[in-house]
Amino acid sequence: MISYRSILEQPAATSPLMPEWFAQLQADAWKQFQSLPMPKRGAEAWRFSTTSQLEFSDYQLVDTAVPAEEWIARSSGVKEAAATLVFINDQLVHHESNLPDGVICLSLSDALRDCPERVQPYFMRHPTTLGSAKFSALHAAHLSNGVFLYVPAGVVVENPVQIFHWANGENTAILPHTLVVTGAGASVRVIETFQSTDDKSPSLAIAVNDLIAEPNSTLDYVVVQALNHSSKVITINASEVAKQATTTSFLLSTGANWARSESISRLIGEEARSNMLAVSTPGWDQEYDLRTFQHHLSPGAYSDLLYKNSLYDESRTIFSGLIFVDEGAHRTDAYQTCRNLLMSNQAEANSMPGLEINADDVKCSHGSTSCQVSDEEIYYLRARGIHEDRARQLIARGFSVEVISRLNHEPTEALILDALDQKFMALKV
Repeated sequence: MISYRSILEQPAATSPLMPEWFAQLQADAWKQFQSLPMPKRGAEAWRFSTTSQLEFSDYQLVDTAVPAEEWIARSSGVKEAAATLVFINDQLVHHESNLPDGVICLSLSDALRDCPERVQPYFMRHPTTLGSAKFSALHAAHLSNGVFLYVPAGVVVENPVQIFHWANGENTAILPHTLVVTGAGASVRVIETFQSTDDKSPSLAIAVNDLIAEPNSTLDYVVVQALNHSSKVITINASEVAKQATTTSFLLSTGANWARSESISRLIGEEARSNMLAVSTPGWDQEYDLRTFQHHLSPGAYSDLLYKNSLYDESRTIFSGLIFVDEGAHRTDAYQTCRNLLMSNQAEANSMPGLEINADDVKCSHGSTSCQVSDEEIYYLRARGIHEDRARQLIARGFSVEVISRLNHEPTEALILDALDQKFMALKV
């Protein structure tokens, strides 16, 4: 028998197999969700946003297994993966792994049961501060699954770890949580994909991740958001970068009717490095809302943000980003760039870059640009026998490649470009 519960109802009791600290965290999160007000468009954190999209009362948690063979087969990513995990409605249906000894890669529910002492120090240890605290609390209150990946000190995982999330059914809500920790000198790349099992059923995803890079480690995290056009998604990314560690977070947004992304990078160690990258291709009436925060807490750290949006039809984007340099974070080197390519006269791009500097001897820059595709570029390609629609696709693809190439991993870049081309085909441009 299929069991449904509204996402706005009080959560069911936490399983007795879960640790006491997690049960208390969920109880506190539910109280926080109830106490926090709904966001209003007049608030700075929701400026330009369509807050009417935050009506979630129709969405339900589904507590049942579904046939999984087709979706396991369709969970295709890079050819050589260190591990592959497939979830349908937050239930793990497939897990294969060829990871080095000592690496822990478990569903979050298994990790909370088998090694809770590994999870607790890192789990949601920073508050959500870019506007979606209420929905982060809702996520924590209902959280049932996700992925815990721990790479011990000195271990290098050569091939990516792949995670696939499928939303199945009408008005289904999924709330996956991904926690990745790289020990000192370790290295790993994670590719996480969000998809729908059909083209029409609306769904809601509230996905949260914690990325912890300990000293001298490297952590790359790639998200492909390709839910169907009837869906909504909130993604909340929190990266913590220790001394001389490097994190790279990349978001490709092609799906969902409405998508909100909040990404915070905390550079807590000297000479930490953070790369924040995103490519978005909204079309039709899609709205993508992107909020970022580059927080420099220690001297000599480097951060670079590059977001590119190609907008079609009557789509909208909102970008709001801030570089914040703490007192004493001298020799900070930080960049923030958002570029918008408008493919129609009806598309709308809103950008609000910002800087706040409280230290000396820093190098920071920020900026945003928006422009239409030039008639000269289209004419140049058409003169060489390329159809106008194909010409526009080539221009938008080339516009995005600068960001994608920064991943410095050919199989991942090929995967991203393939997903981008699928969106162009859907737009028929």
